[in-house]
Amino acid sequence: MEARDVIKRPVITEQSSEVMAEKKYTFDVDTRANKTQVKHAIQEIFDVKVEKVNIMNYKGKFKRMGKHAGYTNKRRKAIVKLTAESKDIELFEI
Repeated sequence: MEARDVIKRPVITEQSSEVMAEKKYTFDVDTRANKTQVKHAIQEIFDVKVEKVNIMNYKGKFKRMGKHAGYTNKRRKAIVKLTAESKDIELFEI
């Protein structure tokens, strides 16, 4: 899996914006990616040093539309902590 396939999109919420001061950035990642793949992808794409990666899995929610029922897509979220001497990621600067 290539680096561009591992990282899907940044997650920009109020809570993720608060932890950016601690050099923690949040991304939606591929559901098959592990911590090592996420770490290498972030380092390759953004040219930064990663200290730690935390990953959370979210189940799909049950949704109904009339008589049709199903589940939304499951997703995987990664919180990446950068080292103290690493530069910030400009993608999140707003």
